[in-house]
Amino acid sequence: MLDKPARVLDRDREWRTLNQFLAADDPHLRIGLLSGRRRHGKSFLLRALTERAGGLYLTAVREEGRVSASRRATDAVAAYAGLPDASLEIGDWERILATALDQVAERAAVPLLVIDELPYLLEHSPEIPGILQKLYDDSRSGVGRPVRGRIILCGSAMSVMHELLSGTQPLRGRAAMDMRLAAFGYRAARRLWAIEDPAVALRVHATLGGAPGYRQLVATGTPDTESGFDTWVIDNLLSPDIGVFTRTETEYLLREDPRITRRTLYYDVLTALARGASSPSKIGGLIGRERTALSHPLDVLESSGYVVREEDILRGRHTSIKLVDPVIRFNQLVTVPRADLIDRGRADQAWHTSSATFRSKILGPHFEELARQWTGTHLSEVLPGLEPGAIGTTVVPDPAARTSHEVDVVALDLDSRPRQPGARIRLLGEAKATIERRGPHDLGRLEHIRTLLSAQGYDTEGAVLALFSLAGFHEDLMRAAAERPDVLLVGLATLYRS
Repeated sequence: MLDKPARVLDRDREWRTLNQFLAADDPHLRIGLLSGRRRHGKSFLLRALTERAGGLYLTAVREEGRVSASRRATDAVAAYAGLPDASLEIGDWERILATALDQVAERAAVPLLVIDELPYLLEHSPEIPGILQKLYDDSRSGVGRPVRGRIILCGSAMSVMHELLSGTQPLRGRAAMDMRLAAFGYRAARRLWAIEDPAVALRVHATLGGAPGYRQLVATGTPDTESGFDTWVIDNLLSPDIGVFTRTETEYLLREDPRITRRTLYYDVLTALARGASSPSKIGGLIGRERTALSHPLDVLESSGYVVREEDILRGRHTSIKLVDPVIRFNQLVTVPRADLIDRGRADQAWHTSSATFRSKILGPHFEELARQWTGTHLSEVLPGLEPGAIGTTVVPDPAARTSHEVDVVALDLDSRPRQPGARIRLLGEAKATIERRGPHDLGRLEHIRTLLSAQGYDTEGAVLALFSLAGFHEDLMRAAAERPDVLLVGLATLYRS
């Protein structure tokens, strides 16, 4: 097993999976895929792995032609073999890849070949997956010269990477690993940014998420106070001259997917989602298009990881579409609507006039999502033995009051399935990012919802009522929670385990 370098933060599970892929008891060629959104740290992780293995790392360059790309790869193989530049004349990709595998088999502690940004190569050399299939099949059949080792193919164009293993594609059924690298969780992101104040950490995470690649792009370091956060946003996210300017970054993100060609339509869809539209009908109503015209762009955005479809955890046929990429959400809600101010050098005014939007449309939904993540990952830290199953949201009808109640956090029992009649509910939660402290009336609302669900046939016996708050809790609510095992109060300190 290869030790993880100290510079690689978190990623323990991913490092273990990569080690298992490398160490498998298989003398033949093995192929793995690693994909993920831009800035998630794929290249950083694979470079560290290649360094530990003593392997060979090849990377493609956007808009580089076939001849220059093959020359670059050939020179990298020569340098790895200790030969002078331009000393190898290999030519076609089959010979380049076979030679590279021969070299890592001979020289590496673990025979690893990484091909990063593969989608750039496929733009001019679409035969590469077929060549890898041939090398793989020959390795296992014993035909010709035996080729061994491990190949990891990496790329940010999610649709291209996923297509490699679909349908009748050459590599279908031949990849032993298909890892999709996610962003850091919110606690790991706080460590990455070295932020002491959890309120500031939450705000940074609400704007840039857990993508580690943004850390090195900011111009003014890390904010350490809430007022410092305001200055940080103005100097970085709203500055056209800085690498994390969200309008430029959003354009880069959308360009990663070759299917996104009519960007105006995609921007309109993203804006509608950011404003709260949650169904094709609502999106179409906001942008003036028929819902049937939105199926393809929504599918593309979902497969790229920018939006998700979430079903009501208790009731069928209630699907909500949500924009989950923080950078794009910030861009559509703050940067784009105030582009004229920003272009005139008035980023400070643009930000200050966006404060209400930021709290209600960005910070609020983000806090709700972190409440669900905390419930799924960290609930047992404060309630040992309570391991929740599926977690989601629901809308509970209240016929007597002729209304309905949205519930931000619903956790089922491990033995219950979503939308199962009579499912056992272990936790009901409400998450509020307002400036008001939560009080007994908030607890009363959850008690009422629990009663409604019980009357509707759900098992709510012993269900915990959880209140998540940015602003804290009134003393009478804290006294009540101290006396009741079914009440849980979660503030920022608990959320971040500060």
